[in-house]
Amino acid sequence: MSGVAAGFTVVFVIIAMGFLLGRSGTLGEHGQFVLSRLVFFVATPALLFDSLAHSDLSVVFSPILTVSAVSAFAVAGSYLLIARVWLRRPLPELTIGALAASFVNSANLGIPIAVFVLGDASFVAPLMLFQIMIFSPIALALLDISTMRSSASRVETVMAPFKNPIVLAGAAGLIVAASTRTPPEPLMQPFRLMGGVAVPGALLTFGLSLHGVRVLETGASSRRDVALVSVLKICVQPLVAYSLARFALGLSGHELFAVVVLSALPTAQNVFIYASHYQRGMVLARDSAFVTTLASIPATGLVTALLV
Repeated sequence: MSGVAAGFTVVFVIIAMGFLLGRSGTLGEHGQFVLSRLVFFVATPALLFDSLAHSDLSVVFSPILTVSAVSAFAVAGSYLLIARVWLRRPLPELTIGALAASFVNSANLGIPIAVFVLGDASFVAPLMLFQIMIFSPIALALLDISTMRSSASRVETVMAPFKNPIVLAGAAGLIVAASTRTPPEPLMQPFRLMGGVAVPGALLTFGLSLHGVRVLETGASSRRDVALVSVLKICVQPLVAYSLARFALGLSGHELFAVVVLSALPTAQNVFIYASHYQRGMVLARDSAFVTTLASIPATGLVTALLV
């Protein structure tokens, strides 16, 4: 459990720094807005490009990829159906909620836990690649199209997802990875440096968003949405991952433990960055990330106790 504690400690400390920055007013009244745009338009694309450009694409074709993809789509689809019928939310909020219920915190929590708990950082690679190459582009395309002004032309509607910096950076990284030539190090170093801002920047932005508000505040937060997201993320997604890995793919031992632990990780702060950029579902993304982060601590401990 020391690895779990270490991973969560890093996250909470940086979030606390963001909260203190907001409380002190160091970054001014527009600090959260500027920082979230920096993360969305610069740091995250740089991180994705650098990570994918140096990745081994053979890791894509692994049982962990299958489990990650199927469990994420199953949970996201469940949220879309339930929230649409029961809560009657519009498409942008449905998309943010579906992401909050299924988009795993694979970077700032997944990597430390893969190293300290699972003993191998490669376990998290297929999950990260799936979320980078497939899941994010689909969600961002839905957000781009559903938040466009009603007067937008058909060409603008079709082209909107392909102008997204995260989608473009991911595609560029895959092209470099698939090629036989690696760009010179002086050209890659700037992307690596800027990419290092993505994870702490997202956590700081999340911490800034907590200042002056109360999580799950009556009248401001939709508690039903947050409850639905949290149950799907912390309870349903690990159960789906376990069932698929154990009974459909025949995984056992440490590999089975790894896929279930990763699926039990909380909502990624990237979801809040996406919500901030599109100005839709921000409270849902913030509250869901906070609640699932707290809930994932005992959930991860329970998974460890049952499968190890």
